[in-house]
Amino acid sequence: MKVTLENLTKYFGKVVAAEDVTLKIGDGEFVALLGPSGCGKTTTLLMIAGIYKPTRGYIYFDDRVVNDLLPKDRNVGMVFQSYALYPHMTVFDNLTFPLRLKKVPMSEMKQRAQRIADMMGIGHLMDRKPAQLSGGQQQRVALGRALIKEPQLLLFDEPLSNLDARLRLTMRGELKRLQMDLGITSIYVTHDQVEAMTMADRIAVMNEGRLQAYAPPDELYDRPRTLFVAGFIGNPPMNLFDMELVQEDGQYRLWREPLSLSIPPARAPRRQPTGRQVIVGLRPEDVLLDPQGEIEAEVYVVEPLGRDDMISCHIGDIRVHTLVDPKLNIRIGDKVRLRFNMDKVQLFDPQTELSLLWAD
Repeated sequence: MKVTLENLTKYFGKVVAAEDVTLKIGDGEFVALLGPSGCGKTTTLLMIAGIYKPTRGYIYFDDRVVNDLLPKDRNVGMVFQSYALYPHMTVFDNLTFPLRLKKVPMSEMKQRAQRIADMMGIGHLMDRKPAQLSGGQQQRVALGRALIKEPQLLLFDEPLSNLDARLRLTMRGELKRLQMDLGITSIYVTHDQVEAMTMADRIAVMNEGRLQAYAPPDELYDRPRTLFVAGFIGNPPMNLFDMELVQEDGQYRLWREPLSLSIPPARAPRRQPTGRQVIVGLRPEDVLLDPQGEIEAEVYVVEPLGRDDMISCHIGDIRVHTLVDPKLNIRIGDKVRLRFNMDKVQLFDPQTELSLLWAD
């Protein structure tokens, strides 16, 4: 089933929770709604589910407007952050609860419940109650309860946030594989960019109720169109600092004492900034430790991450982060030389916060 949101807006009194959200989700696509707390992603999901009624705008399932359709009539399966399992019911009763509401015969309920439970790997737990299950098992029950309805659309509201790191990693893979096997259109709300980047076909990045970008993960990472997207996508986050943009003999340069950087022709601005100042973006992996590098820096902080050390360096009053091999044994206060990979530089207008490289 295709889902289309057209200028979808929700006000709570004078508070704008979501405003003019417009996007199209293809049949069988896995889309993530990503953003910080309070950005409007869950509000948008609950409008799609029918729990909230839009203030204005339209929700289409295929070509049908469903704004006034009750949640029970939308053929939607939903998995909540809290799992929302009934504590007094067994796994079997929790799984089959949606079927009981539809008065499905008991023989069919048993057959469908066992098939879903086996698919979820909880077929041997049918007589247990939620308190007797681990977090991962409860998550599987909640997912199975959504799937047993045979929905055309799956909605996830941060379903993995209560799990430990290792189990989240496992469940990310299982959820993605299950969604691909079943081919059900899915919308997944998360504030965890790793979940969004690894699971989604496309990501809708939201901030302060507005859609900032809607694109595949690699496009958001390599070609961020706004300053917010550049700073939010990526771990460790992108280095962002102010510099002055100058043009000499047809060549663009960036200058800020003590830095002077040449911009490759392929990275020349496609639109001019509103002033001379620009915000320069470089990801930590594009700030390279190089004994022959022209940039001298002092190590301010060293953060061991296991496979890498993340070091924070001062270049004058500019601070940048880079990832280095722990075997280099770099310490706070060391003098190092750096090289910037200017083929990956990003440029943003500080006034509009729009990219100067990637025009809409």
